[in-house]
Amino acid sequence: MADDDVDFPPGDGPASGISVTLTAGTLQAIRERVGKRGVSAYLEKAAQRQIERDSLNELIADFDEVHGPADTEAVAAKRARLTGDASNAGAAA
Repeated sequence: MADDDVDFPPGDGPASGISVTLTAGTLQAIRERVGKRGVSAYLEKAAQRQIERDSLNELIADFDEVHGPADTEAVAAKRARLTGDASNAGAAA
Protein backbone atom coordinates (compact mmCIF):
# COMPACT_ATOMS: atom_id res chain seq x y z
CA MET A 1 0.00 0.00 0.00
CA ALA A 2 1.49 3.35 -1.03
CA ASP A 3 1.78 6.24 1.45
CA ASP A 4 -0.65 8.24 -0.75
CA ASP A 5 -3.38 5.72 0.12
CA VAL A 6 -3.04 6.25 3.89
CA ASP A 7 -4.34 9.26 5.83
CA PHE A 8 -1.80 10.45 8.39
CA PRO A 9 -2.58 13.06 11.03
CA PRO A 10 -0.25 16.08 11.17
CA GLY A 11 3.11 15.06 12.59
CA ASP A 12 2.78 11.35 11.69
CA GLY A 13 3.89 9.24 8.76
CA PRO A 14 7.11 9.03 6.82
CA ALA A 15 9.02 12.17 5.88
CA SER A 16 8.65 13.48 2.34
CA GLY A 17 10.82 16.02 0.59
CA ILE A 18 9.29 19.04 -1.11
CA SER A 19 10.52 22.34 -2.44
CA VAL A 20 9.57 25.43 -0.43
CA THR A 21 10.16 29.04 -1.41
CA LEU A 22 10.72 31.54 1.41
CA THR A 23 11.80 35.14 1.41
CA ALA A 24 15.46 35.65 2.21
CA GLY A 25 14.64 37.45 5.45
CA THR A 26 12.39 34.65 6.71
CA LEU A 27 14.95 31.96 5.87
CA GLN A 28 17.71 33.98 7.53
CA ALA A 29 15.63 34.39 10.71
CA ILE A 30 14.90 30.65 10.82
CA ARG A 31 18.55 29.73 10.31
CA GLU A 32 19.62 32.16 13.04
CA ARG A 33 17.26 30.36 15.43
CA VAL A 34 17.89 26.72 14.50
CA GLY A 35 20.97 26.57 12.30
CA LYS A 36 21.19 25.26 8.74
CA ARG A 37 20.30 21.69 9.64
CA GLY A 38 17.23 22.55 11.72
CA VAL A 39 15.20 24.32 9.05
CA SER A 40 13.05 21.31 8.04
CA ALA A 41 12.13 20.45 11.64
CA TYR A 42 11.33 24.11 12.34
CA LEU A 43 9.07 24.35 9.29
CA GLU A 44 7.37 21.04 10.21
CA LYS A 45 6.51 22.36 13.68
CA ALA A 46 5.38 25.71 12.26
CA ALA A 47 3.09 23.94 9.79
CA GLN A 48 1.63 21.77 12.57
CA ARG A 49 0.91 24.87 14.69
CA GLN A 50 -0.78 26.56 11.72
CA ILE A 51 -2.95 23.49 11.07
CA GLU A 52 -3.97 23.53 14.76
CA ARG A 53 -4.84 27.24 14.53
CA ASP A 54 -6.82 26.72 11.31
CA SER A 55 -8.75 23.84 12.90
CA LEU A 56 -9.48 25.91 16.00
CA ASN A 57 -10.69 28.84 13.88
CA GLU A 58 -13.00 26.46 11.98
CA LEU A 59 -14.33 25.08 15.28
CA ILE A 60 -14.97 28.60 16.62
CA ALA A 61 -16.72 29.60 13.39
CA ASP A 62 -18.94 26.51 13.58
CA PHE A 63 -19.75 27.26 17.23
CA ASP A 64 -20.56 30.90 16.44
CA GLU A 65 -22.83 29.81 13.58
CA VAL A 66 -24.85 27.62 15.94
CA HIS A 67 -24.74 29.70 19.14
CA GLY A 68 -23.92 33.22 17.97
CA PRO A 69 -20.75 35.16 18.82
CA ALA A 70 -19.40 35.24 22.35
CA ASP A 71 -20.44 38.08 24.66
CA THR A 72 -17.35 40.33 24.68
CA GLU A 73 -18.06 41.65 28.18
CA ALA A 74 -18.42 38.13 29.59
CA VAL A 75 -15.19 37.07 27.88
CA ALA A 76 -13.35 40.11 29.30
CA ALA A 77 -14.66 39.38 32.81
CA LYS A 78 -13.60 35.73 32.60
CA ARG A 79 -10.20 36.69 31.20
CA ALA A 80 -9.73 39.09 34.12
CA ARG A 81 -10.62 36.34 36.59
CA LEU A 82 -8.16 33.94 34.96
CA THR A 83 -5.33 36.44 34.82
CA GLY A 84 -6.02 38.12 38.15
CA ASP A 85 -6.44 41.51 36.45
CA ALA A 86 -9.00 43.11 38.77
CA SER A 87 -8.82 46.44 36.92
CA ASN A 88 -10.30 44.78 33.83
CA ALA A 89 -12.99 42.90 35.75
CA GLY A 90 -14.72 46.05 36.98
CA ALA A 91 -14.89 47.57 33.52
CA ALA A 92 -16.39 44.44 32.03
CA ALA A 93 -18.82 43.50 34.81
